[in-house]
Amino acid sequence: MNALRAYVTAVDRMNRRIGRIVMYGIFAMMGILLWSSFSKVGSDLGFDINPSLWTLEMAQFAMVAYYILGGPYSIQMGSNVRMDLLYGEWSEKRKAWTDAFSVLFLIFYLGVLLYGGYDSLSYSFQYGERSPTAWRPVLWPIKVIMCLGILLMLLQALSELAKDILRIRGEDIPREVI
Repeated sequence: MNALRAYVTAVDRMNRRIGRIVMYGIFAMMGILLWSSFSKVGSDLGFDINPSLWTLEMAQFAMVAYYILGGPYSIQMGSNVRMDLLYGEWSEKRKAWTDAFSVLFLIFYLGVLLYGGYDSLSYSFQYGERSPTAWRPVLWPIKVIMCLGILLMLLQALSELAKDILRIRGEDIPREVI
Protein backbone atom coordinates (compact mmCIF):
# COMPACT_ATOMS: atom_id res chain seq x y z
CA MET A 1 0.00 0.00 0.00
CA ASN A 2 2.93 2.34 0.57
CA ALA A 3 3.96 1.79 -3.06
CA LEU A 4 0.43 2.76 -4.18
CA ARG A 5 0.55 5.90 -2.05
CA ALA A 6 3.99 6.82 -3.44
CA TYR A 7 2.75 6.29 -7.01
CA VAL A 8 -0.37 8.38 -6.41
CA THR A 9 1.68 11.18 -4.85
CA ALA A 10 4.26 11.23 -7.66
CA VAL A 11 1.77 11.10 -10.54
CA ASP A 12 -0.64 13.58 -8.96
CA ARG A 13 2.20 16.02 -8.23
CA MET A 14 3.53 15.79 -11.80
CA ASN A 15 0.12 16.13 -13.48
CA ARG A 16 -0.88 18.96 -11.18
CA ARG A 17 2.23 20.96 -12.06
CA ILE A 18 1.85 20.30 -15.78
CA GLY A 19 -1.86 21.16 -15.62
CA ARG A 20 -1.23 24.41 -13.76
CA ILE A 21 1.32 25.47 -16.38
CA VAL A 22 -0.75 24.35 -19.39
CA MET A 23 -3.86 26.18 -18.20
CA TYR A 24 -2.16 29.43 -19.20
CA GLY A 25 -2.05 28.13 -22.78
CA ILE A 26 -5.43 29.75 -23.27
CA PHE A 27 -3.57 33.06 -23.51
CA ALA A 28 -1.32 31.70 -26.26
CA MET A 29 -4.41 30.59 -28.20
CA MET A 30 -6.01 33.99 -27.69
CA GLY A 31 -2.85 35.73 -28.90
CA ILE A 32 -2.65 33.59 -32.03
CA LEU A 33 -6.31 34.14 -32.87
CA LEU A 34 -6.06 37.86 -32.09
CA TRP A 35 -3.12 38.15 -34.48
CA SER A 36 -5.14 36.26 -37.11
CA SER A 37 -8.03 38.69 -36.77
CA PHE A 38 -5.77 41.74 -36.69
CA SER A 39 -3.81 40.68 -39.78
CA LYS A 40 -7.00 40.07 -41.77
CA VAL A 41 -8.71 43.30 -40.73
CA GLY A 42 -5.47 45.31 -40.88
CA SER A 43 -4.88 44.44 -44.52
CA ASP A 44 -8.48 45.47 -45.33
CA LEU A 45 -7.96 48.84 -43.62
CA GLY A 46 -4.88 49.63 -45.68
CA PHE A 47 -2.17 48.54 -43.24
CA ASP A 48 0.71 46.66 -44.81
CA ILE A 49 -0.07 43.34 -43.07
CA ASN A 50 -0.51 40.16 -45.04
CA PRO A 51 -3.02 37.76 -43.54
CA SER A 52 -1.08 34.91 -41.98
CA LEU A 53 -1.43 31.39 -43.33
CA TRP A 54 -0.19 29.80 -40.14
CA THR A 55 -2.56 31.25 -37.53
CA LEU A 56 -5.55 28.93 -37.81
CA GLU A 57 -3.47 25.76 -37.84
CA MET A 58 -1.21 27.01 -35.05
CA ALA A 59 -4.29 27.81 -32.95
CA GLN A 60 -5.53 24.26 -33.57
CA PHE A 61 -2.16 22.85 -32.46
CA ALA A 62 -2.22 25.04 -29.35
CA MET A 63 -5.75 23.88 -28.56
CA VAL A 64 -4.75 20.22 -28.93
CA ALA A 65 -1.85 20.75 -26.52
CA TYR A 66 -4.11 22.65 -24.13
CA TYR A 67 -6.77 19.96 -23.99
CA ILE A 68 -4.63 16.87 -24.11
CA LEU A 69 -2.06 18.04 -21.54
CA GLY A 70 -4.77 19.51 -19.30
CA GLY A 71 -6.85 16.31 -19.33
CA PRO A 72 -4.94 14.47 -16.57
CA TYR A 73 -5.23 17.52 -14.30
CA SER A 74 -8.95 17.67 -15.02
CA ILE A 75 -9.37 13.99 -14.06
CA GLN A 76 -7.33 14.58 -10.91
CA MET A 77 -9.51 17.51 -9.88
CA GLY A 78 -12.71 15.52 -10.49
CA SER A 79 -13.82 17.88 -13.26
CA ASN A 80 -14.87 15.05 -15.55
CA VAL A 81 -18.53 14.59 -16.38
CA ARG A 82 -20.33 11.86 -14.45
CA MET A 83 -23.95 10.74 -14.49
CA ASP A 84 -24.90 11.57 -10.93
CA LEU A 85 -28.42 10.13 -10.93
CA LEU A 86 -27.59 7.30 -8.53
CA TYR A 87 -23.90 7.83 -7.88
CA GLY A 88 -24.35 10.82 -5.56
CA GLU A 89 -26.33 8.80 -3.03
CA TRP A 90 -23.92 5.87 -2.80
CA SER A 91 -21.45 5.24 0.01
CA GLU A 92 -17.78 6.05 -0.55
CA LYS A 93 -16.93 2.37 -0.76
CA ARG A 94 -19.57 1.68 -3.41
CA LYS A 95 -18.41 4.71 -5.39
CA ALA A 96 -14.84 3.38 -5.19
CA TRP A 97 -15.92 -0.05 -6.48
CA THR A 98 -17.83 1.53 -9.36
CA ASP A 99 -14.98 3.89 -10.21
CA ALA A 100 -12.41 1.08 -10.02
CA PHE A 101 -14.47 -0.96 -12.47
CA SER A 102 -15.17 1.87 -14.88
CA VAL A 103 -11.59 3.20 -14.90
CA LEU A 104 -10.49 -0.15 -16.33
CA PHE A 105 -12.35 0.74 -19.54
CA LEU A 106 -10.56 4.10 -19.64
CA ILE A 107 -7.19 2.39 -19.12
CA PHE A 108 -7.90 -0.03 -21.98
CA TYR A 109 -9.02 2.82 -24.25
CA LEU A 110 -5.95 4.92 -23.43
CA GLY A 111 -3.68 1.93 -24.02
CA VAL A 112 -5.13 1.41 -27.50
CA LEU A 113 -4.96 5.16 -28.16
CA LEU A 114 -1.31 5.30 -27.06
CA TYR A 115 -0.46 2.33 -29.29
CA GLY A 116 -2.04 4.04 -32.30
CA GLY A 117 -0.50 7.38 -31.39
CA TYR A 118 2.96 5.87 -31.15
CA ASP A 119 2.48 4.19 -34.53
CA SER A 120 1.40 7.51 -36.05
CA LEU A 121 4.33 9.31 -34.42
CA SER A 122 6.87 6.83 -35.75
CA TYR A 123 5.35 7.19 -39.24
CA SER A 124 5.62 10.97 -38.92
CA PHE A 125 9.32 10.74 -37.99
CA GLN A 126 10.10 8.14 -40.63
CA TYR A 127 8.53 9.97 -43.57
CA GLY A 128 8.81 13.59 -42.46
CA GLU A 129 5.03 13.95 -42.51
CA ARG A 130 3.73 17.44 -43.15
CA SER A 131 0.30 19.00 -42.98
CA PRO A 132 -1.45 19.24 -46.37
CA THR A 133 -2.21 22.96 -45.87
CA ALA A 134 -0.51 25.93 -47.51
CA TRP A 135 1.70 26.44 -44.43
CA ARG A 136 2.86 22.77 -44.44
CA PRO A 137 4.31 22.43 -40.93
CA VAL A 138 5.90 19.16 -39.86
CA LEU A 139 3.48 17.14 -37.74
CA TRP A 140 5.81 15.27 -35.40
CA PRO A 141 5.88 17.99 -32.67
CA ILE A 142 2.11 17.90 -32.15
CA LYS A 143 2.14 14.11 -32.32
CA VAL A 144 4.80 14.02 -29.59
CA ILE A 145 2.58 16.25 -27.45
CA MET A 146 -0.42 14.01 -28.15
CA CYS A 147 1.48 10.83 -27.18
CA LEU A 148 2.83 12.54 -24.06
CA GLY A 149 -0.67 13.70 -23.11
CA ILE A 150 -2.13 10.23 -23.63
CA LEU A 151 0.67 8.74 -21.52
CA LEU A 152 0.06 11.27 -18.74
CA MET A 153 -3.68 10.53 -18.88
CA LEU A 154 -2.93 6.79 -18.65
CA LEU A 155 -0.69 7.39 -15.62
CA GLN A 156 -3.43 9.51 -14.02
CA ALA A 157 -6.05 6.83 -14.70
CA LEU A 158 -3.79 4.29 -12.97
CA SER A 159 -3.44 6.75 -10.10
CA GLU A 160 -7.23 7.00 -9.86
CA LEU A 161 -7.43 3.19 -9.81
CA ALA A 162 -4.87 3.13 -7.00
CA LYS A 163 -6.92 5.71 -5.07
CA ASP A 164 -10.03 3.56 -5.52
CA ILE A 165 -8.18 0.50 -4.25
CA LEU A 166 -7.06 2.47 -1.19
CA ARG A 167 -10.65 3.66 -0.61
CA ILE A 168 -12.01 0.11 -0.89
CA ARG A 169 -9.48 -1.06 1.69
CA GLY A 170 -10.50 1.82 3.98
CA GLU A 171 -7.09 3.49 3.89
CA ASP A 172 -6.32 7.16 3.63
CA ILE A 173 -5.49 8.65 0.26
CA PRO A 174 -2.55 11.00 -0.21
CA ARG A 175 -3.63 14.57 -0.94
CA GLU A 176 -1.13 16.51 -2.99
CA VAL A 177 -1.26 20.25 -2.46
CA ILE A 178 1.27 22.38 -4.30
